[in-house]
Amino acid sequence: MSKPYAILREKMKPAVRRKAAEKTKTLLDAMPLQELRHARSLSQEQLAQTLSVKQAAVSKLEKRTDMYISTLRNFIKAMGGDLEIIAKFPDGSVQISQFEDIVAKIERVNSPSSG
Repeated sequence: MSKPYAILREKMKPAVRRKAAEKTKTLLDAMPLQELRHARSLSQEQLAQTLSVKQAAVSKLEKRTDMYISTLRNFIKAMGGDLEIIAKFPDGSVQISQFEDIVAKIERVNSPSSG
């Protein structure tokens, strides 16, 4: 009979628990869109409804390796998140903000109060 993970984890040495936690964080910090959708407990059909597209379009999008930032931003937003673009350099990281400015302008133009 299998044991609950919580019981097994309690029996682990602290160093092993830390290493497992670090590996888990690394795996969760980088994942394909399909796995991210699964982790958020969303189906392709649910995302398709939110994005006003067919389920097949969500499936295709999850398989793409190249897409517009706006497409990715919409996909992430449909899952309840926000997309940030970060440039990483040896001496530090910088968040690229020009894409946020474009989205904010589009949202202001498309808002009901602007018409």
